[in-house]
Amino acid sequence: MNSTYKNLAKPTIILQARIGSKRFPKKVLSKIENKPMIWYSIERIKKIHGIKQVILATTKNSQDKILLRIAKDCNILSFTGKTCDVLDRYYQCAIEFDADPIIRITGDCPLIDSVIIKKMLDKYMKNDYDYLTNTFPPTFPDGLDVEIFSFKTLQKIVREAKLSSEKEHVTSYIHNHPKKLNIFNYENRIDLSKFRWTVDEKRDLTLVKKIYKKMKPKVNFSMQTILKIISEEPNISKINSNISRNEGYARSVKRDKLN
Repeated sequence: MNSTYKNLAKPTIILQARIGSKRFPKKVLSKIENKPMIWYSIERIKKIHGIKQVILATTKNSQDKILLRIAKDCNILSFTGKTCDVLDRYYQCAIEFDADPIIRITGDCPLIDSVIIKKMLDKYMKNDYDYLTNTFPPTFPDGLDVEIFSFKTLQKIVREAKLSSEKEHVTSYIHNHPKKLNIFNYENRIDLSKFRWTVDEKRDLTLVKKIYKKMKPKVNFSMQTILKIISEEPNISKINSNISRNEGYARSVKRDKLN
């Protein structure tokens, strides 16, 4: 990566969220220790050293206005765009805020680890990658997913993505065409992908609530801390262990085949 780009870079976390989840409506507003779930995602990422701005990207739907208020209360930026074409939402958001590189985080990850994000950003900034992720293949728990890519990469995806699943799931085009880009997968020393810390169903929320109840009043704590809790109480992980990873994406791909 040339040094001029690094000097001009504006690392930006774009946190996508909306109220109208089909599997678990209003999940991002679900209360955890009297705070909405999305609040935890924001608080865990907004103070990462090296991040220039954090933006909550939601839809123009009236029901999502509450997310704009939460973003304001948390002292981060916000953006509204298309509902189903999340790829376009990211693209327009990146243009408006001059975001480059972009760190993609989803609002259903209230246990996202800021230390992992920082390490991944450092790795990205020291190299000439188009796309850096910890999901290809995953070796971290589901819910600690991070993706980092340049604005140039985002432009390429917008230009070439054709499938509806590639527009609904921002980076699925990259996973479908890995040879077209310089990709680096950031791997954990031990494969922890069996663990599920994301929130797509009520069982997922039950698990996350148990973690925060044990950690209160702390909001920021590491993956290692959660693993320690689970090792002491293995039944916690059994709450949602039979839910498949990336079920939403699988359904989108199925719709591609039907259309």
